[in-house]
Amino acid sequence: MTKLNRSIERGLMVLEVVHRSGASSLAFLAAQTDLPKPTLLRICATLENRRWLIRRSSDGFYQLGSGFPHSGGMPELADRLVAVAKEEIVRLSAETGLGVDLAAAIGEGRIEIVDTTRVFKKHGVYPDTVGFRPSPTVSALGVAFLMGLVETGNFEALQRMEKNQTREITSALPKLSKILTEGRKRGFAIRAHGHWGRAVDYGELPSAIAVPVISGSEAIGALNLVWNASDQSVEAVAKAHLTRLQSTAKRIGQSYDAFT
Repeated sequence: MTKLNRSIERGLMVLEVVHRSGASSLAFLAAQTDLPKPTLLRICATLENRRWLIRRSSDGFYQLGSGFPHSGGMPELADRLVAVAKEEIVRLSAETGLGVDLAAAIGEGRIEIVDTTRVFKKHGVYPDTVGFRPSPTVSALGVAFLMGLVETGNFEALQRMEKNQTREITSALPKLSKILTEGRKRGFAIRAHGHWGRAVDYGELPSAIAVPVISGSEAIGALNLVWNASDQSVEAVAKAHLTRLQSTAKRIGQSYDAFT
């Protein structure tokens, strides 16, 4: 009988656990595979390098990446964006003391949150946002991305969004031009007053400011700062941290463009 390769076998065990159970912590992987954590760290680092796994910035959990040969893997753009932005958003969160969400374009003027640094005990807002698709018209991330489409002259995406109208988008379209103009003038997008998104599960009402992430001549996503609305005003956060937010978004776009 041909001898099996133990390293490959262990890697496949890890992938099976993540595929079966979803996002998984290192401790959970250790319990499921009976492998020591140092061994698992090496295996997961190898799989991350191959883009079969990604590691979330918010909690360190592992989930499938775009390299994994399954339709449930993350799209190429999203996986690439996570790879180049991971350290940047962690740094931004540490410097500001606020949560950070990274969203990637998914087509037709929409985006999906692909990474976050939110921790409930630190930021007091709902943290489980990866995979959520923010509203394109009332969320800070959604409006920031549309601002990016306008800035890069990608009006086709806006037109496609208008053709595939939901009730929410239909009601907001008459005000959208004004919202985008105001956002571009101030240099950032804000969450519409009273908009909760997925924050209703637990935590306080969040506030957020967001800017587009642009690579070359393409809007590829959006980046925000998010915090408990009762802690600070939008104006105070923008005054203290907008320049840092904009610089981080710019570096992410440049790194994305250079990523191979």
